[in-house]
Amino acid sequence: MSPDRQVGALFRRFRDRLAADGVTPESGSRATGPGVGRTDAGARDAGLAPHPARDTAPRRRRGGRGGEQLTVPPAEFTSYYGRPVLKPPVWKWDIPAYLFTGGLAAGSSLLAAGGQLTGRPALRRAGRVASLAAVGASAFFLIHDLGRPSRFHHMLRVAKVTSPMSVGTWVLTAFGPAAGLAAVAEAAHRLPERGVPGLARRLLPPTGHAAGLVAAVTAPALATYTGVLLADTAVPSWHEAYPELPVIFAGSALASGAGVGLLAAPAGQAGPARRLAVAGAALELWGAHRVENRLGLLSEPYAEGAAGKLLRAGRALTAAGVAGAWLGRRSRLVSAVSGGALLAASVCTRFGIFHGGVASARDPKYTVVPQRERADRAA
Repeated sequence: MSPDRQVGALFRRFRDRLAADGVTPESGSRATGPGVGRTDAGARDAGLAPHPARDTAPRRRRGGRGGEQLTVPPAEFTSYYGRPVLKPPVWKWDIPAYLFTGGLAAGSSLLAAGGQLTGRPALRRAGRVASLAAVGASAFFLIHDLGRPSRFHHMLRVAKVTSPMSVGTWVLTAFGPAAGLAAVAEAAHRLPERGVPGLARRLLPPTGHAAGLVAAVTAPALATYTGVLLADTAVPSWHEAYPELPVIFAGSALASGAGVGLLAAPAGQAGPARRLAVAGAALELWGAHRVENRLGLLSEPYAEGAAGKLLRAGRALTAAGVAGAWLGRRSRLVSAVSGGALLAASVCTRFGIFHGGVASARDPKYTVVPQRERADRAA
C-alpha cells in the first residue's frame, strides 16, 4: 500500500497503532528481529519461548517410525452426547420369554417322541401337550414384539437361508402345526365311536404319531436357531459367543423338556426324561462355562449384575435338578421338584444370556477394547 494514498481517519489510526506495536504491513508479524518464533536462538534473543521448537529434530515414536511423539491422552470410553457406541437392543421381556418357550416346545416334542417310541403313554402325552402350549406362547411373544400380527405373515413372503430370522420363522411355521396335530390326537379317545367323529377317532392316533415325529425332527432347529440369531447381531458379548450360544440353548431346551417329563409322568415312566436331563445339563453347563471364561473382557457382562446372578442361579438349579432326578427315581414328589428346578434353570439361563448381551452393548469399552486388540494383532 502506498503511504501517500489517502485513507480514512479510522484506518489511519489503526495503521498507526500497528506501527507503534512494531507490526509491519508487509510481514504481518512483530518486527522484533529476524527469525523470531521460528528458531530457538531467535526466540531466546527476543525473550520468547517458541511453541513448538523449530530447530530441534522430531522425536521418534516407539517402534522406530519417524514423527513427533503422541501427546494426546488415551481416549475415554465415551461417545457423543453420552450415548453408547452401539445402540442397545430394543427388545423387552417378551423376547427372552420367547427364547425360553421356544426351547421348551422343542425339548417337550423330543420328550414326546421318546415316550412314543418306547411305549410310555404318560410321557408322550405330557410332552405333546406341553409342546403345543409352549409353541402357542412363543407365537404370542413373537407377535407381541413385532407389534402387528401381519408382520409375522410378511416374513413368510421370502425364505433366506443366510438369515437366522427367516429360517427361524419357517421352522416355527413347520413345527407349530405338527406339534398341534400331535397334541390334538391325544384327545381322540374322547370322540364318539360312530359317524364322522368315529372316523376322526380312528384316523387321529396314526396321524398324531407321524406329526409327533415331524415335530421332533424340526425341534433341534427350533431349539438352536435363536442362539444363532443372537450371535448374528453386533452386540459384543453375543457375537463373540457364536460357537457357544447354540450349544447352551440346545442344552437348556433338553433340560426344560426333561423337567416337563419329571413333573407330569409317573416315576416308572420318567427314565427317558432323566437321561434327557443329564444330556441337557452337560451341554448347558459346558457352554455356560465357556462363555464365562473364554471371551476375556467380553465374559464380564455374563458374570456381573443381573446376568451374573441369573446365570449362577441357573447353574445351581440345573445341578440340583439333575441330582434330584437320579436320587429320587422312586419318589414322584422328588421327581416333580427336580422337574420344577430344571424348568426354572432354563428360564434363568435364557434371561441371563439376554441381559448379558444388553449390558455389553450399553458399555462402550466392550466395543472399543476388543477392536483395539484386533487392530494390534493385525499390526
